[in-house]
Amino acid sequence: MKISLIKQENSNYDKKLLIIGVFHGDEPQGEYFINSYLNKSKINGKNSLFFIPRLNKNNERKNLNGVDLNRNFPTKNWKKSENNDYYGGTKPNSEEETKFLVDLIEKNKFDGIITIHSPYKTINYDGDALDLAQKIKKFLGYKITDDIGYPTPGSFGTYCGVERNIPTITIEIDEEENIEKLNEKFSLLFDYLKNEF
Repeated sequence: MKISLIKQENSNYDKKLLIIGVFHGDEPQGEYFINSYLNKSKINGKNSLFFIPRLNKNNERKNLNGVDLNRNFPTKNWKKSENNDYYGGTKPNSEEETKFLVDLIEKNKFDGIITIHSPYKTINYDGDALDLAQKIKKFLGYKITDDIGYPTPGSFGTYCGVERNIPTITIEIDEEENIEKLNEKFSLLFDYLKNEF
C-alpha cells in the first residue's frame, strides 16, 4: 500500500506544517477538503505544507488489518486492548501507516500538525497548541478542548503533542454542516496556514 504525501514547499519557508485526512476510514471528509484545495491552490506561500489526503485506505474506522491507527502509536500510555473499534494492535507502531508517520515526523521538524476527523464539532489540542487552536476556531467556529472526553492510549495526539512537543490539533468536523460550506472554510484555513500562520 502506498500513502500519498504531497508537499507545498518553497525554498525559503518560515514554518513546516503537516495536515492529515482520513485517519479513520469511515471519516472521509478530510480527503475531500485536502484534494479540493490542492486542485485549485497555488503552491507558493511563506510556510511549507505537507498534505496526506488519506492515511487509511480502508473504508471502515480501522485499517485493513483491523487496527485503529489512532491507538497504534508508540506512546508511554499504549496498552494492548480488546479487539473492538479502538483496537490498538498487538504492539505499538505495528502498522504500515503508523510507521510511515513516525518516520516522517522523525525526519522533519514540524511546527504544527493537524488531523481531520468527525463528528464531534470540536477543536481538540495536544501539547502547546492552544494558540493554533484559537486561530482555527476563527475559521470553523468550533469549541476548543484539551480533552476529548475518553481515554486515548496510543493516540497520535499523545505521540506528537504531549511526548514530542509538536503543537497537534484534531479537528472534529460537524457532519451536519453542508459539505461545500465546510470545504470553503477549510480552503480559507489552508490558505491562512500557508500564507499567514
